[in-house]
Order: sequence, then structure tokens, then C-alpha cells
Amino acid sequence: MVHDSRSRFQLILIKPSHYDDDGYLIRWWRAMSPSNSLASIYSIAADCAERQVLGPDIAIDIVVMDEINTRIGVPALIERFRRHGNFGCVALVGVQSNQYPRALDIGRPFRAAGIAVSIGGFHVSGCLSMLDGHAVDLDACRNIGIAIFAGEAEGRLEIMLRDAAAGQIKPLYNFMNDLPSIDGTPTPFLPKRHIMRTLGQSASFDAGRGCPYQCSFCTIINVQGRKSRYRSPDDIEQLVRLNFAQGVSSFFITDDNFARNKEWESIFDRLIDLRESDRIPIRLLIQVDTLCHKIPNFIEKAKRAGVTKVFIGLENINPDNLAAVKKRQNKITEYRKMLLAWKAQGIVTFAGYILGFPADTPATIRRDIAIIQQELPVDLLEFFILTPLPGSEDHQTLWKNGVAMSPDLNIYDTEHVCTAHSVMSSKEWRDIYHEAWSLYYTPTHMKTLLRRAAVNGVPLLNLAKYLLTFSTTDRLEQVHPLQGGILRLKHPSERRLGLPQESAWIFWPRFLGGTIKKQAILAGMIAWLLVWVFAIARDPNARSYKDLALMPVGNDDDEKFDLVTKTAGGRTAAAHIKKVAALTGAVGRS
Repeated sequence: MVHDSRSRFQLILIKPSHYDDDGYLIRWWRAMSPSNSLASIYSIAADCAERQVLGPDIAIDIVVMDEINTRIGVPALIERFRRHGNFGCVALVGVQSNQYPRALDIGRPFRAAGIAVSIGGFHVSGCLSMLDGHAVDLDACRNIGIAIFAGEAEGRLEIMLRDAAAGQIKPLYNFMNDLPSIDGTPTPFLPKRHIMRTLGQSASFDAGRGCPYQCSFCTIINVQGRKSRYRSPDDIEQLVRLNFAQGVSSFFITDDNFARNKEWESIFDRLIDLRESDRIPIRLLIQVDTLCHKIPNFIEKAKRAGVTKVFIGLENINPDNLAAVKKRQNKITEYRKMLLAWKAQGIVTFAGYILGFPADTPATIRRDIAIIQQELPVDLLEFFILTPLPGSEDHQTLWKNGVAMSPDLNIYDTEHVCTAHSVMSSKEWRDIYHEAWSLYYTPTHMKTLLRRAAVNGVPLLNLAKYLLTFSTTDRLEQVHPLQGGILRLKHPSERRLGLPQESAWIFWPRFLGGTIKKQAILAGMIAWLLVWVFAIARDPNARSYKDLALMPVGNDDDEKFDLVTKTAGGRTAAAHIKKVAALTGAVGRS
């Protein structure tokens, strides 16, 4: 097709959502988390448009859609392409395994209309990295005629765009063996109108990619590599200023482990300068490992740089479970020291906790949650089911050994059982996952968490907001809090392909009635939390509250805590620490 000087290439970037247990799309008025994949691809695409990679006579019109907070009007988009002679491409970006079925459902009508479609993200990249290139339903993608883009898009997106513009998009773009440098490349960015659709109006960016560890359940090391790559402090300052210019100063740094970013200090120093000299009110959520407190000045500088929330991959309190999945870097004897260091800075701590390790049973999980409540000063616990995600070593091992795994990729979301457990039945595993949320977030323990927060000046209303979300989302919406948001939105047309579309006379009364009931429950929870927040805030003795979890860490107090005495691995770890201390003459030193 020949295009005149008025040609405008239509690039539609879509981040798919996925389906709930009833087959309805998960979509919210305001969603919990921003999509860094979408922000990354948008900025790379905008750079391609600015550089006129399709030629001086062809403009690139970019449309961004995050389905977790935006309804995708496929017929309207197809009509848009028709008006431009189908000159363009739909890019399904950042597609995870649980989003893959929905991505295919989005792509089908575009392909039927003769529009080029590509798919990228962790699912296709992980499958090509770890499997044979045809496993895990990749052939369904090929059969539809959707181009697979594996790897990272910096410096590569323009290759696919040129092919699409020429009507010659290739079936596969595989850059998995050629991971690019990200220093000096376009930094993740989204216009504010998209950021406004997330809670807290937070933007996101990756300061680095890759991870040196070998956790067998993780896909990052096989998609982004084990060799770390970094953005420069100049890059970070540029993106902060660009976002602040549109009124955004809250960020989620998506690095899987920012503490292992070799540029962490120079980046923190630059952010500190932006906060203290330029008065940019930066607020950060970062992800770190359980040994970050051993890095001199890391936590102190994190506070000054604007870190208000930190996510820690705690994963489990049984060392035998951690060793089974190659997460040996987690030392349970350091957990309390690490958490107390964050708490001393008034920073809210989130901890990931995986259920379904080899030694787990419903009884041990209940025991371990009780131990965490009593002995670990963590604020928010996020539960996940151990899931053999495509792209992980766990999945590759099961696949090679012919072990049965669920064929439904939609449930590979770390909140559904996808394969058998050596001890628990699938029902027991599923039931203890849902029970875990109510076990941890009891009214009594939430009061304790608020009391602990007051001791170190953690903002009580901020913590209460998260307690509301984490204590109710699984119970009311049957989805993980990280997939949650404010006001669930549904439409009868947004049901999974192959499931019957319900009558509007059945769907809407049930949906509206359910929504009213949920909002009433949430209103009651909000009132309860506010009563406790204000009661604690007015308590003159609030800062003198003490319990076992807040006790300072001593040299020889391991025997006081069930954390290290209730499992054989814990006792072994404690004995090893004492032996090393004795051999190095560290006994008696703090």
C-alpha cells in the first residue's frame, strides 16, 4: 500500500487484564498499581515517533490503554484503523501468563479485520527462554497470526514498527540473547491522565533490570537476565522532573531488588538533592531483599530519598522451604533486625509470603502466621500460592518431567493452585490460601499493627488504608489485593470467550446488588479503622507501646522466639550463627 504525506501510523498499546473465576474481566474505576511495562513501551514508542523512524512523511499516533482501569472498545479501535487504511499495529504489551488468554481474545478481532498485532512480555519471553518455543500455548498465538516480540524493546521496537508499516510484520522477533543497556534510553513515562486512574496517582520506573539470585520460582532471572543493568542518576532525575512537571511525584521503583542495584547510593543521593534542594515531594515504594539492612547507610538514605513504603521478599520463615527453592539468601535470623531497622525510620513494610513450599501443611501455615504476628514487626503480609510460572525453573522442571500442570494459563496468577503438592490436596492448598488472609488480618492484629506503627511515627491513616485493602479484597472480590482497586467494574460483554453471555436482566441486578453490599461492608471497616486510628493518635502513651515483635535484637535471644525454635531449619540456622560468632570472637558484641 502506498501512503501519501498525510499518512498517520496508528500504534495502539494495550496492557491486558485477565479474567476472574466467573470469567469476567478484572477492571476497576481506580486500580491498585501502575503498569511499568506500559510506561516503558510508551516512552520508547514516543521516542520512535519523535525520531520519525518511519520516515519524515509518516507520523505515529500513539494510544495507551491499561485494561485494569480502562474499557477496551475494540469495534471503535477497528473503525479507527479502517479510517487509516489499517495502517498501524496493535501491541499487546507486558503480557504475563495469566493475561495471555485475554491477550489472545483481544487480538483475534483485530487480526480478523486484517490489522497487524504483536504480543510481548514475560509470558512469551519466558517461554522462549526456558522451553522449546512451542510449549504453553504459543502456537495459539501463531495460528491467529499475532507476532511474538520476545525480549526488551529499547532500540528494537522501531524494527517491528518499520516491518508493520511495510505490511511485512514477522512472526517472531526474538531478542532474548541480546539484552540491551538501559543507560541513556527513554525512561518510563505515562501522561498524567493515565496515572490518575491508579490509587495514589503513582508513576513507575525501573532503575535497573536483572537479578543475581537463582530462586527457582522466579521468572525475572530468565527474562531480564542475571547480569544487572542500570539507569544513571541523570536518567532518574530527568524522569522525576518530567513527571513533576505534570504534577506527579509518587513513584514505584519496580526493580525486583533495588538494594542490589550498584547505583543505589548515587540514585538515592540525587533523589535526596531533588527533595531537599528543589523541594520536589518525592514519595517512593521500593522492593528489596532481607539483607539490605547490612548495607551501610542504605535504609537511612532510603528515608531521606523519599521511601515511604518497602516491599520485602520474606517468602517463608522455614529455612528448609527457602533452601528448596534456592532462596538461600534469606536468613530468618536476620528478619527481626531488618524489619526493626525499617520500622525505626517510620517506613511501612510489606512482605511477600509464599504458601505451598514442600514442608508446608495447613497446620504449619497456621502456626507460622501466628509466629509472624507475635514476633515479626512487619506491617502488611501479602500471601501468594507457589506457582510454576512459565519462564521459571520450577515450570521448566515440571514440564521436562511430564508433571501435570493446569492447562488454563488464566489461573497462573499466584492465587490459584496450578499443580499438585506433595502433602496437601488441591482443595486444602486453595482453602489455606484464602484462610491465611483472615488469619493474619484479624481485628485484634490490625489494632496491634496500628499501635506498633504509632511507636515509630508511621502515618496511621496511610497504614489503615492498606489494612482496609489487604483485609477485604480476597474476601469480597476473590482477587489478590495487588489486582484490586476501588469500585469493581463489569460489563456482560466482557466475559471470557467460550462462556455464555448472561442476560442483562440477570447480570445487572446481581452486579449492582453485590456492589452495594460490598460498599456497605467496606464502609463499616473504614469506620472501625478510623475509630482506632483516632484513638491511638490521641493516646499520650502511644509511643511507649511495647510487645515481643518490637523488642530490640540481642546477641543471645534466639531461644526466646518460636521463629527459630519451631522448625529444624530454624534451630540449625541459629546454631550456625552462634558457632560462627564463637569462632570469630563476636560473642558478647552487639
